[in-house]
Amino acid sequence: MGNKIDKIFSDLEERMKYFSQLGVEYLSSPVSSSASSTIPKSPSFLSLRKDILYCQRCSLSQERKNAVPGEGNQEAELMFVGEAPGHDEDVQGQPFVGRAGQLLTKIINAMDYQRQDVFITNVIKCRPPQNRTPYKKEIEQCAPYLLKQIQMIDPRVIVALGKVAADFFIDSDLSMSLLRGNFYEFQKVRIMPTFHPSYLIRNEGNREIKKMVWEDMKKVLAVLGKK
Repeated sequence: MGNKIDKIFSDLEERMKYFSQLGVEYLSSPVSSSASSTIPKSPSFLSLRKDILYCQRCSLSQERKNAVPGEGNQEAELMFVGEAPGHDEDVQGQPFVGRAGQLLTKIINAMDYQRQDVFITNVIKCRPPQNRTPYKKEIEQCAPYLLKQIQMIDPRVIVALGKVAADFFIDSDLSMSLLRGNFYEFQKVRIMPTFHPSYLIRNEGNREIKKMVWEDMKKVLAVLGKK
């Protein structure tokens, strides 16, 4: 029992250190699982999920283990959209479950949300070989799924994680460094582009990048009336 308690406190200390590095000045109590939005999927949402799981629109369907439709609250006010599933996501059929996913979960928690309160998905729903950048044709063929998800969920804000996601929503040749931190509009939804969690991992020692992402998230929270 003593070792278990020590591990809990160790995990808590590590999490608080991470929040401190992000520049979080205070934390309110996180939403409990019982109080979070746990809404059963509607028949139309389940139908869309099934379409994604059995999709054969492009060659990626021939190499995947699992398509990854996304998960979370189907009436979420906040969506996170990444590039594509990676190895862990392909194996488990869930979005953002690898190292980048663990980091995204920490960011979501720091925003005083739980994963089940938001909706998390990717621009394309199948893993490209060796995690390469999705081809334009693959994005075009998969786009109707993401567009339908956005239409059904009707979020107030979408956080676009990384350049591929940002380019899906924003017609611009600007780099991520110039795009991030500014709101754009896509079909009446506010888009906040920011660095992908995998970019933060690749630059793990750069606290400035972490602070930039947290500044972006604070702007999102302000729009949602959370801070």
